[in-house]
Amino acid sequence: MAGDLGGAERALAVPCDVSEWADVKRLVAETLDAFGRIDAVFANAGVGGGRGFLTGSIEEWRAMVGTNVLGLALTVRATLPQLLEQDAGHYVIMSSAAGRRVVPGSLYSATKWAASALGEALRGELRDLRKNSTIRVTVVEPGAVQTPFFDRPLPWPPLEADDIARIVLFALEQPPNVDVSDILVRPTAQP
Repeated sequence: MAGDLGGAERALAVPCDVSEWADVKRLVAETLDAFGRIDAVFANAGVGGGRGFLTGSIEEWRAMVGTNVLGLALTVRATLPQLLEQDAGHYVIMSSAAGRRVVPGSLYSATKWAASALGEALRGELRDLRKNSTIRVTVVEPGAVQTPFFDRPLPWPPLEADDIARIVLFALEQPPNVDVSDILVRPTAQP
């Protein structure tokens, strides 16, 4: 995978379970060893599950909350000291349209509400508690995207991964004085 992105001088592939603190700390340490700094943190991990609070195992729920909420928080915790030291950087927190509109019976939706709130809480900590206005925070909330996440075809064409990549790059490429706070993006046919 790193080879597809330009090789070792441009990309680093490190296996990491974002719900495990030791893994996240190792990822950050290896990144700093390889590149010396962190310019952007893309917190993009998600596990879904069935709908209904009487379905799915408790272990599946634990994995979902561990990845979708704790994983984001651990990523922030592991990277924030470096970004504060640099006095620069950009967090992109991947949430979901399900984090804007409650999906009935969906723990996944609840975790994505938490992901959106985490982005706002981080922005508040930076601005209010740390008096920092140089580290930016963007929450991206996509609707349906063509990924293995869905176990059956959707009734309308979903977004493609490249659509989300362009959205993320749009936020990252803004001038330093522009903080694109939230981006909600859906396929045109998604209700």
